[in-house]
Amino acid sequence: MSFVPPAPDLAKIFAAWEEFETGGQQPGCVLANMKSAGLPRVLAELVEQGWKPSD
Repeated sequence: MSFVPPAPDLAKIFAAWEEFETGGQQPGCVLANMKSAGLPRVLAELVEQGWKPSD
């Protein structure tokens, strides 16, 4: 039996970031929360698609 990670949850990723912005969490906790919410997969897909920030 293999583990299949859940789909990324953008709302959870954004909520973790907002908590950091307001001073509610330390950076390590924020990164852990963002990682468990799927941020690495989101970033990998953006890189794969060649996404560039808008001006």
